[in-house]
Amino acid sequence: MVHLIYCDNVGKKGERVLDKILEGTKTMVVRGAAGRKIPHSRVFVGERLYFMEKGSALITATAIVKNVQNYIKLTDEEITKILEENQGMLNLSEKQKVRWHKKCLCLVEFEDVEKIEPLDFDHQGNMDDWLIIEKIEDVVVGTSIPYDYKKSALKVTRN
Repeated sequence: MVHLIYCDNVGKKGERVLDKILEGTKTMVVRGAAGRKIPHSRVFVGERLYFMEKGSALITATAIVKNVQNYIKLTDEEITKILEENQGMLNLSEKQKVRWHKKCLCLVEFEDVEKIEPLDFDHQGNMDDWLIIEKIEDVVVGTSIPYDYKKSALKVTRN
């Protein structure tokens, strides 16, 4: 699977998240919620990430997943500790620390960041800020297919 991540277009002092990624000052992204939601437990080492800036219609960078940390049912103290321990890679503003102070967290470390020839994103109304797809062409203008969340479903293993 591949992952398309929308990046906030304004950080502290006008810094853009995608700029931090391309500069190498941000090597990890976080997603959080009250319960397990995309991409929690659905992103794996070696998978490809694609990045685009919110508000743009262009996919402009790619990277490879290096490490993933999934957490559930965290206390406030645990959340703060996890975000602080990873701040060197996350490079979060104070506002972002508040935004991602959630009981369930998914932290995705990445490497081999590359700027790519921009791909035109085919936005559909039912898309979240993290998409899990078979291949990037599935969401590119001219080759896209109707998006649904089947590929994003949490795989449940039973013994």
